[in-house]
Amino acid sequence: MALAAGVFAALAVPASGFWRMPCSNPLVVERADPVVSPGAVSGHIHTIMGGSGFGFTMDYAQARASACSSCIITQDMSNYWVPALYYHAANGSFISVEQVGGATIYYLQRQSNGEKLFAFPPGFRMLAGNPFLRNFTGDTAAQAISFACIDYQNGGPETNGFPTKNCPQGLRAQVFFPSCWDGVNLDSPDHKSHMSYPSVYNSGVCPPSHPKRFISLFYEVTWNVDDFKDMWTDGKWPFVLSSGDPTGFGYHGDFVNGWDVDVLQTAIDTCNSNSGSIDDCAVLKKFPSDVLQDCKIPPSIDEQVFGVLPALPGCNPIQNGPGQATPKSGCGAPTTFGEPQTYFTDLTASMGWEYVGCGHDSSSDRTFKGDSFRDAAMTVEKCVNFCAGKGFTFAGLEFTNECYCDNSLPADRAPIPGVLGNCDMACAGDAAEFCGGGSRLSIYQKCPSSSSCKNSLFGVTGNTTATTQTQSTSQSTTSSRPTTTSQSQSSTRTSTSSSSSTRDPGTSTAIASHQSSKTSSTGSIRSTSASIVGSRSSVKLQDGWEAAGCYVDPINPRALSTWAYYGEPVTSSGCATECNNLGYKFAGTENGGQCFCGNALQGATAADSADCNVPCDGDADEICGGPARLSVFTNGGSTARLARRYRYHA
Repeated sequence: MALAAGVFAALAVPASGFWRMPCSNPLVVERADPVVSPGAVSGHIHTIMGGSGFGFTMDYAQARASACSSCIITQDMSNYWVPALYYHAANGSFISVEQVGGATIYYLQRQSNGEKLFAFPPGFRMLAGNPFLRNFTGDTAAQAISFACIDYQNGGPETNGFPTKNCPQGLRAQVFFPSCWDGVNLDSPDHKSHMSYPSVYNSGVCPPSHPKRFISLFYEVTWNVDDFKDMWTDGKWPFVLSSGDPTGFGYHGDFVNGWDVDVLQTAIDTCNSNSGSIDDCAVLKKFPSDVLQDCKIPPSIDEQVFGVLPALPGCNPIQNGPGQATPKSGCGAPTTFGEPQTYFTDLTASMGWEYVGCGHDSSSDRTFKGDSFRDAAMTVEKCVNFCAGKGFTFAGLEFTNECYCDNSLPADRAPIPGVLGNCDMACAGDAAEFCGGGSRLSIYQKCPSSSSCKNSLFGVTGNTTATTQTQSTSQSTTSSRPTTTSQSQSSTRTSTSSSSSTRDPGTSTAIASHQSSKTSSTGSIRSTSASIVGSRSSVKLQDGWEAAGCYVDPINPRALSTWAYYGEPVTSSGCATECNNLGYKFAGTENGGQCFCGNALQGATAADSADCNVPCDGDADEICGGPARLSVFTNGGSTARLARRYRYHA
């Protein structure tokens, strides 16, 4: 009886459920990779999101001990990372490319034949992609790497390597992780063999060697390449990955599990909405935005990673391929990491005050209300002396030149233990010191006694002493299994929260070869004129459905609220049928491989018919919208309010 109930529960989970987790900013950007290079300096730069317990070597307990995460779900202290992107100038120098926000992490329910989906177990980790690859091999692992050149004006398909044109709205780098597990190993020597892709890289059937199915994991990270649109040389793509890869085929992603496993399993079993919204999953809780933005840890490697660089960090010469790149060493790049860089002034011996951390403030309700002053020559010592002279035990510096005092620190304004925060503004009177940030206080406290005077350092639980490790900078995809350490590290840069995708991660553009239109048990199928829905062949729609034209999808939020996935490569025919089966009045296909349903077009505006020009992944004779453009079909939904700007597809 118990077995039957379990099977029924697994069958009840729809194949389209998913949630989208924004990560607001990188936790740290440096040469760290505890999966491939545990206990060592990594071969190249990664941008790392997730829990503050991240370290050069780490285990599940350390991940779970994180004080915060740069990703929004409170029960997830996992870490997610990918290589950074650089502009390669004609003079040989490199310039870091701005990361737009942090990342968007998708958790997608992609089981087949009613199989049960499992949460990642404690200690689990994996790698997707090959950093040394320089050509498209065509296998499922290669298909799982893709790039979307976001260009609302001119559109364009996704590619498995770098695009060849500018991307005005950003280059979105994407990696889909394997979801089939051998059921035994939490890792493997190459960090891949314990996992396998299903028959289709993002869906399908698991092989007998890897019979257990995890929830599917997919990353999106967007880069602001448009800043360099006037700096191309000879019209050639000028960007490279931090590994020295100018092709993009060597893009990759790493994952270390830090979930509360019971919560993740409950979410998999019960959160079956295809809206993508975390709010539709009651078991998942969210951090406040301030916590996300403040969740950063300082770097532990003494090297420049942002701005203009004479060479890529590490030993990473440009290797064009098509053969595999080879790891390099001996170039003089740092091979050690040590204590995390400090963002405070040590006053323990000289003044008997200790650094507490980076706390919050509000101009309308100050954290410290005792006394204050501003000084165009502000320093940490000047502020602490002022507060001490007034008899206060707390001093806080803010926005380069402000000083505030009090005798207590409200708990809801206190620093997150062991975290850098956003106190990264130089003091107005001493550029070598840090004096808070915007609505952020660098907080110092009078020590109770000389014997208990200790600065709050950066680490998993704070006050953590780092050890120095010496390692080769060469990187390979094999290593020994990780061991436990309390070492933690780096961060440097922030931005805004990540936006939702404009392309469904769940549909292959490389292998889709056929699509059979799905119908309800009572529905009939008719053909709709190609002049309405596209220039190729015809779209087959059920009775009562008709094409409504091409519309702009505002993306955030979506014009159609429900993201539909029905287990086959997307076509407009199949999407309309799926939306009909789900009881919706509108269906829309976008950018070749997305299907959306809804009962109203929210915020959509009519677009030129030529904007919907991308062939469907499931049938190249049908059109499925374009970048941020929806091919819309309706079964009684009103588009009257858009009619005067409406134009059919040509």
